Amino acid sequence: MLQNLTIDEWRELQGRKQVTMIDVRSPSEFSNATIPGAINIPLFDDRERAEIGTIYKQVSIQAAKERGLEIVSAKLPSFVKQFQELSDPKAVFCWRGGMRSKTSATLLSLMDVHAYRLQGGYRAYRQWVIEELQNADIQAEVIVVNGLTGTGKTALLRKLKQEGYPVLDLEGMAGHRGSIFGGIGLASNNQKTFDACLVEELKTLQHSPYILIEAENRRIGKVALPDVLMRKRETGRQIIIELPLQERVRQIMEDYRPQEYATECLEAFRRIRSRIHTPIASEIEQLLQSEQYEAGIELLLVHYYDPRYTHSTNQYGNELLYTVDVDTLEDAFLEVKSKIDDLHKGM
Repeated sequence: MLQNLTIDEWRELQGRKQVTMIDVRSPSEFSNATIPGAINIPLFDDRERAEIGTIYKQVSIQAAKERGLEIVSAKLPSFVKQFQELSDPKAVFCWRGGMRSKTSATLLSLMDVHAYRLQGGYRAYRQWVIEELQNADIQAEVIVVNGLTGTGKTALLRKLKQEGYPVLDLEGMAGHRGSIFGGIGLASNNQKTFDACLVEELKTLQHSPYILIEAENRRIGKVALPDVLMRKRETGRQIIIELPLQERVRQIMEDYRPQEYATECLEAFRRIRSRIHTPIASEIEQLLQSEQYEAGIELLLVHYYDPRYTHSTNQYGNELLYTVDVDTLEDAFLEVKSKIDDLHKGM
C-alpha cells in the first residue's frame, strides 16, 4: 500500500531522522530546481519524456501509458537496484505528485522496497518555500560583513562557517559573486534553487543568537534577496574589512582566475566600459587584452568599484560594530573571529 507524505509530515519525519529524497523527474527538470539534497533517479530521461508527451498530445492518453510501460519495463532492474542501495527512509517525488511518483512507488513496493510518496510533488514543496519566506521572522541579530571589493569577505565568511559559526553564504547559494564579473567560472543558480537553500539554512540557524552575512545588494546574479533579509541587512551592525590595495588585487586574482577566463572577463568589462572615464576604460581594456591582469584590476578598483562602494555604503545607516584594518586576509579572519567570540559571550 502506498503511503503519501504531506509537506508537513515530511518535515516532521525529516526532523526525527534524515529522509533520502529521490526526484524521479527527468534530468533537465532536476537540474532546473529540486529539493536540496535530493538524488535524481529519473523514471524517464529527457528524450523519453518528450516522446511520451508527444504521444499523449497527438495520439491518446492510453497510448502514452503503454509506451511509458514499455520504457520502464526495460530499465526496471537498474531502476530498483539504485533505490535498494539508498538508506531508509526514502521518499519519491515528481512535479506534482502524479503518475511518475505513483508509478515509481508502486514498482518499488512490488520489489519489497518501501518509499514514501511526497504529496503534491515538487510544486507543493515550492509553494511551501514561498510561504516560508513570506512569513519568515529572523529573530537573530544580523552582523553584516562589509568592505571594498577584494577584501575577501566571502572567503572570510566561508572560513568562519567551516569552523561552525552561524553564516548565511548568500553568494554560495546564488552561485554568483554579485558583480558584473560574478558569474565567471561558476554555475549560477536560479531563484527556485536559491530560495530552497535559503529556507533550509534559515531553519538550521533559527536558534542562533546572531547570523553573519555579507553586505549584498538586492540582486546576486539571477536571484533577488527576500524582503525579510534585506530589512535585516539594512539594520544590522557592520564589521568593515580594510585591506591594502595590492592585497585586494591578489585576492581578486585568486578568486576570479582571469588568466583562465580571459574572454569572459573581457566581455564582462565591456558591459561596464561606458560607466568609466573613457581614457581609463581604454587603458583597462588594453591591460586585459595584453594579460596584464593585476594592473587592470587595480585600475578597475580605483576608478570603478571603490567609488561605487562609497556611494552604496552611504545609503544605509548601519551601526558600525568594528573596523578591521590589517595587511592580509588571514589577519582579518583572526581579528573578526576574536571580535565575534567576544560579542557572543555577551549574548
